Amino acid sequence: MSFKSGQRLELLQLARGSIVSGLRERRRTPAPQHYSAGLEIRRASFVTLRIGPALRGCCGAIEAREPIAEDVWRNAWASAFNDPRFPPLTFDEYARCTVSISVLSELEPVPVANENELLQQLRPGLDGLLLRAHTGQATFLPAVWKQLRDPLEFVHQLKMKAGWPADYWSADMQVYRYTTESFGESGEEDSE
Repeated sequence: MSFKSGQRLELLQLARGSIVSGLRERRRTPAPQHYSAGLEIRRASFVTLRIGPALRGCCGAIEAREPIAEDVWRNAWASAFNDPRFPPLTFDEYARCTVSISVLSELEPVPVANENELLQQLRPGLDGLLLRAHTGQATFLPAVWKQLRDPLEFVHQLKMKAGWPADYWSADMQVYRYTTESFGESGEEDSE
C-alpha cells in the first residue's frame, strides 16, 4: 500500500503533535482517536528524528499492533523521549529537528539454514532485515543500506547490534525481510 500525499502529511503532523504534547505535558499522552480514512489500517512504523544529518532518535515497531496513525503517534513520542541512546528531546532541539517516517510492509519469512543462504536471498538496497534467535533479535531498516552497502557487512553489523558475534549463527535463527515506504519533512520520498 502506498500513502497519498495528504495521508503522509497527516502522519507527519501526528508525529509532530505527539512530540509537542510530550514537551508540554512531560508525559506520554493518548493518541488521537480521529484521523483520516486509510490511516486506520494496522501497519508498523519507525519514526526518525534528525538534527541536520545527525540522528537524534529513532524508535518503532516491527509488527503491526494498532492503526498506523496511533503507531506513528507512539513511536514519535518514543523517538523524542525514550530512545536509550539520547536524553529526552528539548524545546530547542525540537525547533531544529526534522521528522521522517518509515511504514513497514508485513514481515516475510526467509527460509535459510545458514548465512550463505541468507546472503544469496538478500536484496541489497531493498530489504529491511530482522534476525531472531532465542538470545535476542535486531533489525535494520532498508535505509541502512546507504551506510552499509556490502551484504556481508550489513548482516554482520546487524548480528552485532543484537549482541552476537559477527560470525554467529544458531539452529533456531529466524530471518524475516520487509520493505518500507519512507517519507519525511526534509523532502526524502523513497519507497524502499
